[in-house]
Amino acid sequence: MGAGNSNFGFMLADWPELAQHPRRAEQFARIDPRASMFYARYTAERLVEWIYKVEPSLALPYKEDLNALLNEPAFKNLVGGVIGNKFTIIRKAGNNAVHNPVNPTIMGAELVLKELHHVCYWLARNYGKNGSQLPPSLAFDAGLLAPAPKAAAPQQSPAQLQQLEADLKAKDEALAEAAAANEDLAAQLQQIQAQIAAAKKQNQAVPDDHDYDEALTRKHLIDLDLNEAGWPLSNPEDREFPVDTMPTASGTLTGTGFIDYVLWGDDGLPLAVVEAKRTTKDPHVGKQQAKLYADCLERRYGRRPVIYYTSGYETWIWDDSMYPERRIQGFHTKDQLQLLVDRRTSRNPLAEQPIDNTIVERAYQHTAIRAVTEAYESQHQRKALVVMATGTGKTRTVVALAKLLQEANWAKRVLFLADRTALVRQAANAFKTHLPGSGPVVLGSGEEADSRIHVATYPTMMNLINKTTGTLGQRRFGIGHYDLIVIDEAHRSVYQKYRAIFEYFDSLLIGLTATPQSEVDRNTYSLFDIEDNVPTFAYGLNDAIDAGFLVPPRVVPVPLKFPYEGIRYDDLSDAEKEQWDELEWNEDGEIPDEIDPAVVNSWLFNTDTVDKALEVLMTHGHKVAGGDRLGKTIIFAKNSRHAEFIAKRFDHHYPQYKGHFARVVTYQVNYAQTLIDDFSKSDSNPHVAISVDMLDTGVDVPEAVNLVFFKMVRSKTKFWQMVGRGTRLCPDLFGPGQDKQDFLIFDLCRNAEYFNAGMPGNEGTVAKSLAEITFATRAKILRAATDLSWAPADGYVEGLRSALRHTIDRLPRENFLVKPARQWVDRFAEDQTWTALAGEDFDALEHDLARLASIGALPDTEEAKRFDCTMYQAQLAALTDPAGLVGFRRKIQSVAAALHDQPNVPAIAAKMVLLETVLDDGEWESVSPEWLESIRSQLRDLVHLIEKRKRNVVYTNFQDELGELEEIELAGASTGFMDFSRYREKTRLYLADYQDHTTIQRLRRNRQLTDQDLEELGRILAESGVGTPVDLERAGTEGLGLFVRSLVGLDRDAVEEALAEFISDTALTASQLDFLQLLVNQLTENGVVKPDALFKSPYSELAPSGPDELFGEERAVRLISTLRAIESSARVG
Repeated sequence: MGAGNSNFGFMLADWPELAQHPRRAEQFARIDPRASMFYARYTAERLVEWIYKVEPSLALPYKEDLNALLNEPAFKNLVGGVIGNKFTIIRKAGNNAVHNPVNPTIMGAELVLKELHHVCYWLARNYGKNGSQLPPSLAFDAGLLAPAPKAAAPQQSPAQLQQLEADLKAKDEALAEAAAANEDLAAQLQQIQAQIAAAKKQNQAVPDDHDYDEALTRKHLIDLDLNEAGWPLSNPEDREFPVDTMPTASGTLTGTGFIDYVLWGDDGLPLAVVEAKRTTKDPHVGKQQAKLYADCLERRYGRRPVIYYTSGYETWIWDDSMYPERRIQGFHTKDQLQLLVDRRTSRNPLAEQPIDNTIVERAYQHTAIRAVTEAYESQHQRKALVVMATGTGKTRTVVALAKLLQEANWAKRVLFLADRTALVRQAANAFKTHLPGSGPVVLGSGEEADSRIHVATYPTMMNLINKTTGTLGQRRFGIGHYDLIVIDEAHRSVYQKYRAIFEYFDSLLIGLTATPQSEVDRNTYSLFDIEDNVPTFAYGLNDAIDAGFLVPPRVVPVPLKFPYEGIRYDDLSDAEKEQWDELEWNEDGEIPDEIDPAVVNSWLFNTDTVDKALEVLMTHGHKVAGGDRLGKTIIFAKNSRHAEFIAKRFDHHYPQYKGHFARVVTYQVNYAQTLIDDFSKSDSNPHVAISVDMLDTGVDVPEAVNLVFFKMVRSKTKFWQMVGRGTRLCPDLFGPGQDKQDFLIFDLCRNAEYFNAGMPGNEGTVAKSLAEITFATRAKILRAATDLSWAPADGYVEGLRSALRHTIDRLPRENFLVKPARQWVDRFAEDQTWTALAGEDFDALEHDLARLASIGALPDTEEAKRFDCTMYQAQLAALTDPAGLVGFRRKIQSVAAALHDQPNVPAIAAKMVLLETVLDDGEWESVSPEWLESIRSQLRDLVHLIEKRKRNVVYTNFQDELGELEEIELAGASTGFMDFSRYREKTRLYLADYQDHTTIQRLRRNRQLTDQDLEELGRILAESGVGTPVDLERAGTEGLGLFVRSLVGLDRDAVEEALAEFISDTALTASQLDFLQLLVNQLTENGVVKPDALFKSPYSELAPSGPDELFGEERAVRLISTLRAIESSARVG
């Protein structure tokens, strides 16, 4: 093939040997597309190797394969985003050809050749001797390719190409070794580099006006995304598929069109259409067109495909038979798409799917599940937030929900996420227990992940998403891998930190939290797309206490002076002052005048403070074993030293327990889980667990009756989790028939008072990383410089641009965190972008890319990163707000002073003049960003040398003061109905022996009560010995007959007799039957149903507008009259 018959003839003058490889790719394009793609990639490899040789600024990465070479930041910066993407397309196509048994298409081979042509043009345009003279209009001409043979030509198999790849690699390595040993060649290389540099400078002096067809590259990126999801696009009907029933202007369906991509099922029917718009702006411009294409395919094949529309940077899915459009991060696999389509007809109505009573038997758990399924099905929402108090069975509820969704064919795979390994294993055990055979897998534990139930910590899942499998690099977890994701303890900080997980997977989402409904952060509600203070379902601590499912807390503030007010030297006795003066407070011998309360139990531990706290616990805490032993107790300590000090003081006062009774349980303790297991046993030591963060959540010990808050808590979420350690029921805890009725909270740090006062909780908002803050600040300085038209000399602004760009160049484009911002990564990879930054560019730098900065940051000392951050913020202040520089000045001078105090360090001694300048207040009268940048660049590598001042741990024995102990209520925790709920339960048990009593039988059979019956009921209850006269009086508030009937229920035959008019109707619909069945069940169990209950859940789930919606107004009135008659029969008069 001569130069005139090849698209790559322009390379022969400067690269005669290299030019042979793309020409081979041309020869095979229509004969053997697999071989063509192989040679295209081989060409790219040789091009990249050549560039690394002639560019002295490029250093070889740790791994010298093509992927590593292409992703070296300096190389990415050199070639820019457009050419870099083309290299990636060629590399992946070549890998696919070598390793994928599916035959590539001629069209695919030609597209790869077009990209290779652009790459080779770029090479010649920049490095050729006469590169500037290449015509910009030079374009790839498919007419120069050899025609496809009439008879099928033999195709090279993947195995043959793999062998060819190995042979060529061995040959190239041998040549490289010979060249490295040749000193003459090394000398020639230096000359060549100089010549190439001169040619490059000359070529770049002339603007490059060649159209590199970035839109085509973006379309190829769509190909790569589809390939990643397992779509080979190897058949002609996969692309540019013709349709002929498009609507026309005249109103007919005779128009034609071509669908960019059709994704086909194994049954030959379309699963999805993909409309690819060549625009970086908004893929929605293709939404209606994609919808019309879906209409055409539905008319032809009788099945509606799922709709995708994408720009290559941003992809949306629209399954318009179920949900509105939503943004996604890729494409579904064939199996996942087939499942989406099949579920349109195979999934069962959730409202009709039974809930497994063996998993959840409580009514509120059923209501929670129905509220979630209604949100998913009737309201077409994909997110739900459930608020349930600790101890009410959140995990069991989710297990039952998962089973329901799987049995209804709404979900196949479920992912349960939590922030601690203990919670993950607890969830796995719950699935094993309540869903036998489900085989839940804890991801990251080394187990195989072939189960339909996965549980994992958030960090583990973040790492796994980027994992690929096989030689083709398909993600182990595609976007459609899970159908339901459960977020345990969903609150803002978890969602902010790990929201990339929830945005990556295209699944239903349910968040769980024990934080009271009114205390849930408003941002959490917005993250789940629901109204503030209106979760999908809520069952709070008060609800559970009132119903007798949990016990309430009794809060006892312990007003010790030192933890409340701190320690003042002037308040001490003379002997204590002498002790104070003798303490080694720090290495400098400085003696403070007072100690802040925050310091107490942090690094200052006072013996009398801890002793008094333990005395309160041992004196006033709940006792078990006939009052001889302190009940199970958790002490929440401030830190490990604090925990150890408490244990030491306990052992000092109670040596008879031989160190077993109270034990420290922290992450620093070996075999801590065995201590937790022992603590969970009712009669086993330890009986006091002194914990630092380890027992705040996820540990269920029903016997726990004392909680000691010996640390300050300001997170509402964490506070209520900690309170939840004591709320669980425990029958017979204090002896036969003496159940746990409450638990005590000894609060030494005013936590209850803080939250009772409605103070804002600190939910641990995720702090921005130093890399993010520094990157964003650089971008803000650059924006300010642009806005102010400020152009200092000495390359200051160029240094900012360079620092930002180098960070962006180090971002791995295929990382799932980076992928949503790939449009901006590509844009800022181009030189011309940086010469004319617009407002949206600065916005992207300060937000979209800044949050990724830590991924692209170079390894460095924390001290240097903190100093950089401070210095750039100071530079921004100097440019935009000089008055705000004061605080930064103090920090900078403090660092300079610390360095100045170490003149014996040679590296610091060399900067003494600069340090003295920084410490000179006169120098700060007029400050410029350039001067501050000079300070930053010269001192940043020294700051880690500053000697760390060690904070001494101080132990004291000053006399603390204990105020009055007075119990207070805890806002959000009910106490008023606690005793009565227990009275009801005990009365119910007592009446079980009176089922055959004549009066009880009249109540159960819906017979009208008489005055004599009421007297008899009063006698029965009075003689029971259950409760107090006040309880009995309260029981009769609405009528003693109604109270007793609510405990013994109604006989089912009596209920059916009362509702005979409705039940006997043979023309009832399924919905009417469900409604009546629910009514019969509730009357049988509770003895009465108030008429207004028919307009609330669970009845409203069947008849949202009330019973007249199902039965008509006339029959609904009769139904309500029947309920009133049933209620009336339990009353007298």
